[in-house]
Amino acid sequence: MITKEEIMEIVENYDLDNLSIATVCSHSSLQIFYGARQEGFRTIGICVKEPPRFYDAFPLAKPDEFIVVDSYKEIPNIVDELRAKNAIIIPHGSFVEYMGGKAFAELGVPTFGNRAVLEWESDREMEREWLEGAGIEMPRLVKPQDIDGPVMVKYHGAKGGRGFFIAKNYEEFQEHVDPNEKFTIQEFIVGTRYYLHFFYSPLREDGYKLSNGILEMLSMDRRVESNADEIFRLGSPKELQEADIIPSYVVTGNVPLVARESLLPKIFNLGERVVEQSLELFGGMIGPFCLETVVTDKLEIKVFEISARIVAGTNIYLSGSPYSDLIEPDLSTGKRIAQEIKIASSMGQLDKILS
Repeated sequence: MITKEEIMEIVENYDLDNLSIATVCSHSSLQIFYGARQEGFRTIGICVKEPPRFYDAFPLAKPDEFIVVDSYKEIPNIVDELRAKNAIIIPHGSFVEYMGGKAFAELGVPTFGNRAVLEWESDREMEREWLEGAGIEMPRLVKPQDIDGPVMVKYHGAKGGRGFFIAKNYEEFQEHVDPNEKFTIQEFIVGTRYYLHFFYSPLREDGYKLSNGILEMLSMDRRVESNADEIFRLGSPKELQEADIIPSYVVTGNVPLVARESLLPKIFNLGERVVEQSLELFGGMIGPFCLETVVTDKLEIKVFEISARIVAGTNIYLSGSPYSDLIEPDLSTGKRIAQEIKIASSMGQLDKILS
């Protein structure tokens, strides 16, 4: 992985009065570009083959310029062009997944956040070590031969739910598992899914204070998954099984959520523990992150995954959420990222938020 020292040598040659914000044209790019523009940054869209036409329909979120590559694997070839434009990369799930974690870790362009988190986030065993080390309650792990009730089988990396499946016994697991993929098996927790969108700032001091910096909770959502969210309209589980119709969990969209207010102390406690543990393990998880949780009927919150970057569920809130509006009106996660870069630049502390 490229070192912070190497990145800061690159930043030393940047014109800090003319920084650009760049990301791949996918996932959460509309709000990233829109938020950057709101804060006065020039924007760069990295796209494959040709600029997507849908940006023409959204002029406030259309990048100021596009850089076209033939494939995501060719992004390292445009490093010099990005540096010449004083670019800061904003990573998101599609960016990292399509380019590849190892290639992204070596990308020689200043990037918002701490790249060290990639290793901890993408490997589910390390992720569990991180979260359990923070005192977070997670679904228990199950060995294939010990499956005696519903379990969720997940593959490693950011795949938007693709390939995930539920198995109720060892035979079902064997029937559906891809032996070529690294997987984790978790007990299936019955409850309501809440995806909690946090932001950790090592720079600001006013707010929900941590050992260093503050924690913000900007919004939350629930994912719409195909075909799991609609499949039972076709019949009972037994009828679906007889028809050989299998639930799938590919994320196709997101819907807004607000938690009952009495849960907020628990929610902030979860975010605080995860950030403090990240500071101890790898120097901190900078900027946006999402705790993916299930809230049970006993009001227990169990965390089954973490995404240590902006997540697509924040796209619902381009003009703010019921939570972020209580920090600043019309505050999106994309705008909040741009603000943090702007603050760091003005304070001469870009080294605290870039890697």
